[in-house]
Amino acid sequence: MKKIITTTMAVALVSAFAMAQDKPATAAAPKAATPATAAAATTAATDPIVIAAGDMTIRQSEFEGALATLPAEYQQYASGPGKRQFAEDYLRMKMLAAEGLKNGLDKDPQVLAQLDLMRENLVANAQIERLQKAVTVSDDELKKAYEAHKNEYEQVKARHILVAFKGSPAAQAGKPELTEEQAKAKAEDLRKQILAGANFDEIAKKESDDTGSGSRGGDLGAFGRGQMVPEFEQAAFSGKVGEVLPIVRSQFGYHIIKVDSHDTTSFDQVKANLEKAERQRKMQETLDAMKTKANAKYNDAYFGPATPAPTAGEAAPAPVKP
Repeated sequence: MKKIITTTMAVALVSAFAMAQDKPATAAAPKAATPATAAAATTAATDPIVIAAGDMTIRQSEFEGALATLPAEYQQYASGPGKRQFAEDYLRMKMLAAEGLKNGLDKDPQVLAQLDLMRENLVANAQIERLQKAVTVSDDELKKAYEAHKNEYEQVKARHILVAFKGSPAAQAGKPELTEEQAKAKAEDLRKQILAGANFDEIAKKESDDTGSGSRGGDLGAFGRGQMVPEFEQAAFSGKVGEVLPIVRSQFGYHIIKVDSHDTTSFDQVKANLEKAERQRKMQETLDAMKTKANAKYNDAYFGPATPAPTAGEAAPAPVKP
């Protein structure tokens, strides 16, 4: 709840102080006439008071407006089971703000500086939303992006049998350690047995040093590029469906690989994610252009030297799935 309270208090304080500073003082309203009385009755019906404390009242519209300022991940809770708790937090904030105003804290230099920063942050977020709405992505652009990265949407479903050698991360405690030559010879022999008609699944369960997949008959499930060690990936993605591939060496040992399927996720299936990524890319380009146009400079003596941005092809290391 701490984050909820902090976020809401910040937004509400900005609104309260902005109203106090920006709106001119007005004379006391005259006694309500009949039409005004009718209007008040209508307001009471459509926008009832939901919290009252002393001379302070909070109407439903104000409370729900405060709820709407919360981050999306908190709104569901604060609008449901946490609504009363949020109401208590909100009232506490309003009462403290009222006391602070009475004490002139809205004129305190530190408070004013924080308010200025909050205002700028709110306006900046509103500007981001405006820029995001202006971003357009055509189907042609999405299809071009899809074709440019089509290999990223490939998936292979395969199974394997691993024969580990001495020093391999997959070496099993309690099992005889094999030299590289012995592990290779064993893998070649197991492959010959499979090609001669032996059941791949049964041999995987009995012989594979990858005990996780071995218990499933060597099944690794479906995986995309970058999820396996390079030697394994190259073999699996280039192999024919149904083929038991020639043995492949990796840091884990010697693999006997059988490709069960090789598919490519269709454009329609990834279109929504592509559009989101393209919008983010265009938005980042817009923000970068703003900074470039402004010729932004930083004091290296104060901030330290800039960290070089990754060059093309310098992607983060891909996860390894033995």
